Amino acid sequence: QVQLVESGGGLVQAGGSLRLSCAASGHTFRRYGMGWFRQAPGKEREFVAAINYNGGVRHADSVKGRFTASKDSAKNMGYLQMNSLKPEDTAVYYCAASLRSWGGTSSYDYDYWGQGTQVTVSS
Repeated sequence: QVQLVESGGGLVQAGGSLRLSCAASGHTFRRYGMGWFRQAPGKEREFVAAINYNGGVRHADSVKGRFTASKDSAKNMGYLQMNSLKPEDTAVYYCAASLRSWGGTSSYDYDYWGQGTQVTVSS
């Protein structure tokens, strides 16, 4: 059974930083892609970042230069380093795992999801 557990969310002032973690069990990031998404109240879930099995990363334009996604395949961990946070980054952040070797930009590209972790950025 695949399980993804996010941690590291919280309340931070604008301009601050947070690091989200995603722990995977029953699944390996060594061969498969993973992604990060977020959903703000009243909005659709949106793509944040994706990592391919070989470590190739892409980020949404809205977070490019501020957020960095990474993974440690040996530990089956994924990370999202978030710097220069803005109030509009406030959302529940989700980790997702794919059964494909690449990480896509659509939520339909993923097969497993974590429960989410709340990130709140105050102005």
